[in-house]
Amino acid sequence: MNKPLRRIAIFCGLLVMALLVRTNWLQFVQADELKTDPKNRRVDIARYAQPRGNIIVDGKSITGSTVVNGTDFKYKRTYKNGELWSPVTGYASQAVGANQLEKLYDPFLTGDDDRLFFNRTVDMITGKPQKGGNIVTTLNAKAQKAAYDGLGDKKGAVAAINPKTGAILALANKPSYDPSSFAGVNTKDSETFAKLDKSEEQPMLNRALRQTYPPGSTFKVVTAAAGLESGKYDIDSKTDSPDPYRLPLTTRDLGNEGNNPACKNASIRVALQWSCNTVFAKMSDELGNDEMMKAAEKFGFNRDQEDGSQDTPVRPSPSVYPKDNRPQNAQAGIGQASNRATPLQMAMVAAAVANDGKLMKPYMVDQLVAPNLNVVEQTKPEELSQPVSSENAQKLQSAMETVVEKGTGTAGKIPGVTVGGKTGTAQHGENNKDNPYAWFISYAKTSDGSPVAVAVVVESSDTLRSDIAGGRLAAPIAKSVMEAVLDEQKR
Repeated sequence: MNKPLRRIAIFCGLLVMALLVRTNWLQFVQADELKTDPKNRRVDIARYAQPRGNIIVDGKSITGSTVVNGTDFKYKRTYKNGELWSPVTGYASQAVGANQLEKLYDPFLTGDDDRLFFNRTVDMITGKPQKGGNIVTTLNAKAQKAAYDGLGDKKGAVAAINPKTGAILALANKPSYDPSSFAGVNTKDSETFAKLDKSEEQPMLNRALRQTYPPGSTFKVVTAAAGLESGKYDIDSKTDSPDPYRLPLTTRDLGNEGNNPACKNASIRVALQWSCNTVFAKMSDELGNDEMMKAAEKFGFNRDQEDGSQDTPVRPSPSVYPKDNRPQNAQAGIGQASNRATPLQMAMVAAAVANDGKLMKPYMVDQLVAPNLNVVEQTKPEELSQPVSSENAQKLQSAMETVVEKGTGTAGKIPGVTVGGKTGTAQHGENNKDNPYAWFISYAKTSDGSPVAVAVVVESSDTLRSDIAGGRLAAPIAKSVMEAVLDEQKR
């Protein structure tokens, strides 16, 4: 071979080698990056080439798929009662992507999950189209509807869980949105999403999981638990609490709603019954900021988002009991200052008390089911912590039941059922200039224990400011949710 031909051969060999290196680099090194690149339309075309698997509540699908024309996406997502269920499902949109369960379980719903390899192989051999798996939730349809309907035209949220297992029974928001309204890929879908996303009412905000509020007097249950666990207080012993109470290191006096004379030196039971600020602010100060933080953290506050301990699997915003000075810590002990909590977190507080002090990890997905109906994954209840001893939890149950029987929470009563609860009215805005938040946390108890614990927050309503209170606005909603769960159990 002469010299020029040899050079050409070497050059061609180098080109082939470069091509092989580049091909292997694309296939084995950059494959995942290219597959998930938002500009790779082929991925989306494949995602919507067949119906998605469904999200299931009480054995019935709350999602679906429909054929669309005029686009290279063959199917788009549909939702049944979308506004009711959007805090659970999230959305799957050809125009803007997905979130919540739709995003977290996207590979399973499309059939691309490795756990569905056998099903894909069988479908390929038999010539059938690929099928996605189904997500079976822990939600209770009647409890969800009771929560949604109970909120009515009020802005707010409801979270309900099973204290014995941690299973989430309801997550409701108002205002809400219908994911079907922007599930497609055309201009109208994008415009609808943009309008919802920019709305001042924030209908797309998952208030039950992603919005934190000052928990107000509902937090006094945590302060009471901390006091009982310290051994310095008992449920029916007087607390030597002045009325009004001078906040430490200040010249400011803290009083009680309606100047209730029962609050002076009140026991924990009486202080919960009438929601006495003075007793719990003083208790929080006497326990100190470090002890209060530890107590709150046992209930789930201050959890690092990355530890996944509260992922449902949707990750909630962290609830916060802050490191703070003495006067702020005293106010945090009554659910004010920088104390912040999600509705889910406060449902967890009620659930831990109802479950004799044992806090279970909240979860929303019960099973992953393959297209052939085989259960691929089953969630097992998991204990998260023991924030209060069984003995002290039962004392708190007794006190919370007094709240509902003859205190501020009588609107939560259910005839023939033992109900424990705590009302809350949390200050809102600088110098409390905005309408306060109305809270109610509760549980219902049967001979087999408690099947449901609920937290309700009403963020705003058309109610007069003077009439806003947890017992008036939030307790009736919690009652309807508890009744829905109890009615299901009777069947």
